[in-house]
Amino acid sequence: MPFRPSHRQLEYAVALAETGHFGSAAKRCHVSQPTLSVQIAQLEQQLGTPLFDRTRAKVTPTAIGARIVDAARSVLLTLDDIVTVAATGADNLGGLIRLGVAPTFGPYFLPNLLPVLHGKYPALQIYVREDRPAAIERDVMTGDLDCGLIPPPASGHALTFRRICREAIYLGVGKDHRLAASGRVKPRQLKGERLLTLGRGHHLFERARELAAASGADMREDYEGTSLDALRQMVVMGMGASLFPELYAKSEFRVQDHVALLQIDGWPASRDMGYIWRASNGRAAQFEELARESEQACAELGLSDDPARHAREQ
Repeated sequence: MPFRPSHRQLEYAVALAETGHFGSAAKRCHVSQPTLSVQIAQLEQQLGTPLFDRTRAKVTPTAIGARIVDAARSVLLTLDDIVTVAATGADNLGGLIRLGVAPTFGPYFLPNLLPVLHGKYPALQIYVREDRPAAIERDVMTGDLDCGLIPPPASGHALTFRRICREAIYLGVGKDHRLAASGRVKPRQLKGERLLTLGRGHHLFERARELAAASGADMREDYEGTSLDALRQMVVMGMGASLFPELYAKSEFRVQDHVALLQIDGWPASRDMGYIWRASNGRAAQFEELARESEQACAELGLSDDPARHAREQ
């Protein structure tokens, strides 16, 4: 049988990479420094390659060492997943889910989902953290979050994405805007218009940049909004136009808001929303069940997973 590192060796390697010091790594792992040093040396010998560059000031991973440390983190997270599944069983979706949600979707969707989950899985606890999708991707990869509820990730094969709905995206303009009464707009009609957006790291920032490139609109990063509510107020004040997702519009827009929502013709004015988790996560079946429950909640909100619906609306 080929050599396989022990989980303790992997823990030592990760701790050493993160602390950069044998003594600090040993303290984190609750072992003596000689024990950790010997295990790292044995790991390097058995793998046939140096994993760390040792200097008097600091210990740093070699190029191959950095790759092995990343793989070690993934293995250790998978072992943690196995323990969690065994300890809590499947009846309550693992008992605890640390969920990251996009602030442009989660606050308007979760109030419709969480009561249903609580009724079906009364022992389940969900710790919710709102953050930009880019940060949620990173924290799911490192194991700081169990899963995320965001648009499709940029991380590719390392993450599983399970779509729960496709949400329309509208262009919001002030009620006194020249396009407000039309109900629809073509990208060429936006040439020279000021396009307001959320900050970098938000999916809607990238979509606004795509729309600006397709239409010749002036995307104003110096007028970034901190939230959809902030963007809505700037639109009311005539400072520009902005993109608003469907569920936010259904939840928050009122007639007295003085904002007109326009469908955008000839541009893919929709976004997929769904759950992400590490592709190697042992709790995939639990997250699939969470996605199925969420899919039903989306259907009840009128959010369809049918791409043809949006094609018909455009």
